Amino acid sequence: MNTTTEALNPFSLMMEPERVLQTMTQSQQLRSLRRHKLRPLDKPLIPYTSAALASRAAYDAMIDAQDLDAPDDVLLN
Repeated sequence: MNTTTEALNPFSLMMEPERVLQTMTQSQQLRSLRRHKLRPLDKPLIPYTSAALASRAAYDAMIDAQDLDAPDDVLLN
């Protein structure tokens, strides 16, 4: 197997991290990539109003208050 084929073989690269770094530094395609620093979103896109938060809390409280042991309210197949 020639050197070019070995350099492009991902399985041989996984076994030899030094060759990965060497191949990365020699790659014209990797050097020509534009670099972007991406950050995760820190805040939700739509801010929650106090009314929306109160509505969500009331719904959660209603769900938590339900008696799940009563089989009369649940239809099972």
